Amino acid sequence: MADELTPETPEEEQPKKTHKQRKNGLYPGVSDELAENMRTGWADTELHGLEPIAQAAHTAARRAALSERFPGERLVVPAGRLKTRSNDTEYPFRASTEYAYLTGDQTENGVLVLEPAGPAGHTATIYLLPRSDRENGEFWLSGQGELWVGRRHSLTEAEQLLDIPAKDVRELAEALTEAEGPVRNVRGHDSVIESALTDKVTKERDEELRVYLSEARAVKDEFEIGELQKAVDSTVRGFEDVVKVLDKAEATSERYIEGTFFLRARVEGNDVGYGSICAAGSHACTLHWVRNDGDVRSGDLLLLDAGVETHSLYTADVTRTLPISGTYTDIQRKIYDAVYESQEAGIAAVKPGAKFRDFHDASQHVLAEKLVEWGLLEGPVERVLELGLQRRWTLHGTGHMLGMDVHDCAAARTEAYVEGTLEPGMCLTVEPGLYFQADDLTVPEEYRGIGVRIEDDILVTEDGNRNLSAGLPRTSTDVEAWMARLKG
Repeated sequence: MADELTPETPEEEQPKKTHKQRKNGLYPGVSDELAENMRTGWADTELHGLEPIAQAAHTAARRAALSERFPGERLVVPAGRLKTRSNDTEYPFRASTEYAYLTGDQTENGVLVLEPAGPAGHTATIYLLPRSDRENGEFWLSGQGELWVGRRHSLTEAEQLLDIPAKDVRELAEALTEAEGPVRNVRGHDSVIESALTDKVTKERDEELRVYLSEARAVKDEFEIGELQKAVDSTVRGFEDVVKVLDKAEATSERYIEGTFFLRARVEGNDVGYGSICAAGSHACTLHWVRNDGDVRSGDLLLLDAGVETHSLYTADVTRTLPISGTYTDIQRKIYDAVYESQEAGIAAVKPGAKFRDFHDASQHVLAEKLVEWGLLEGPVERVLELGLQRRWTLHGTGHMLGMDVHDCAAARTEAYVEGTLEPGMCLTVEPGLYFQADDLTVPEEYRGIGVRIEDDILVTEDGNRNLSAGLPRTSTDVEAWMARLKG
């Protein structure tokens, strides 16, 4: 990785300067001749005739709804800033969900501001970093200059693409310090903006804005549903990729599986939507196993929980539990089929007008029945459910909202989410599981170390639901046949 020559280089680390170099304050350590040379001789690369991005009409509608909810108030929604990974390297940037949802933009340092326009309505402006300055050398001397990290859109180009008036974000903080009237800000993304607004906002009012934007994402529009389906379709192909290389994973580790799926995510999408869980053997009993450094052995199960994130930041979230050999053992099939039956009951409960908890309750009822039937719990089933005794082996909730965040709408009020009612356009996961820890002495030895989860992405429709991830088989028999075909 090339080292950067920046104006901020500490004095003791700069090369010795001649008198002529010292007088050039803008370019420490750079001769006047080189500085002048780098100022000129560059072609005009402004792009013309750009069309608005695919979701521009949808983001405009979302901003209009936000404006209606908070009349007469200035609303500030930052994208966020780069985060340091170590020393002088940064994590890949991912814009805040609230900002991307309202603008379609994904660039760091961006800020959306809705200025009150009379008693009702707002004027939206997006504040962005402009093109790197060639005159002052920023484009080649700054570590975030375009020569180092690539071209960014000009403000004019951004206006055309996003269909929002654009201004220089470097002027925003000072303007906000002088702003008057009520202000709300989405916190936790941009410390510079938060500092500028310190004496103008309250935690309670800012939280109301965050909660509103979380709940607004619950019902997906046509664009969002299409993006979720695109994410799922790529995820299905990623699962197929993994099955085809299970023999190579056996020779290496779970990381071969992780890398295989990641390749599909990066080729067809933006990234993975969350850390892939590639849990072989007893690792399947660890719910968020993302170390992915264990052995992959024939005869064990592989619990693969992974999702591709599209370029517009919508993610899939799918899980299958696969026999590494291609065939389930009797005990594996017994547990798998129980989880499948539980999932079927849960999916059937997803429909308009149903309570959000209904699919969880339906799935848990089946799992409790199985645990009583197998003699692992003493019935009746209603007693087990009332006391939550099944949770020793079921552990987690049966699903969550899905969208731009894998656990979408997380800031929504309890009454609007987990105690709310399903509506057409909502997308959620249904993902029951059974997990028998390797050291659990309360179950027969043959159960120990087996973990099974089946997860699908379910869209609530006008007359029921649609399984967006139906492209992946779910029954144990169908999984085996699918794996046999892929392995050739």
